[in-house]
Amino acid sequence: MNEKIHAHFKHMGGYKFEITYDELPTARIVSDEPAPIGESAGPSAAMLLASAVGHCLCSSLLFCLEKSRAKATDLKTDVDLTLTRNEKGRWRIKEIKVKMKPTVADVDREKWERCKGMFEDFCVVTASVREGIKVDVEVEKD
Repeated sequence: MNEKIHAHFKHMGGYKFEITYDELPTARIVSDEPAPIGESAGPSAAMLLASAVGHCLCSSLLFCLEKSRAKATDLKTDVDLTLTRNEKGRWRIKEIKVKMKPTVADVDREKWERCKGMFEDFCVVTASVREGIKVDVEVEKD
């Protein structure tokens, strides 16, 4: 069984697009390329990818903790995406580094350690992207 997500892009001029989804009829995202190519009116595709990886990892970690009956009282995550030029001079995503800092009560330490070793496997986006882009994930307990 496959599941599909339907994203629609409407050109708004320049390199700016309005993105909508069949699954979320009221949601709307504006994406754009950074200046000087675009107007920086919204996140670029690379920024959206960094956001997708970060969001998926955060959600997967929180889901694992919740299923383990542990609670994160806070979760801060930073995602650094590195762009580099390939041998043809074209921009490519070289790697994505993720630093996660969950705050978990000491009483839940054992559950936290269990989740720490398995949550990445449940992140659909990161697991899929890893096949073509190196993704380094660093998790630090606050």
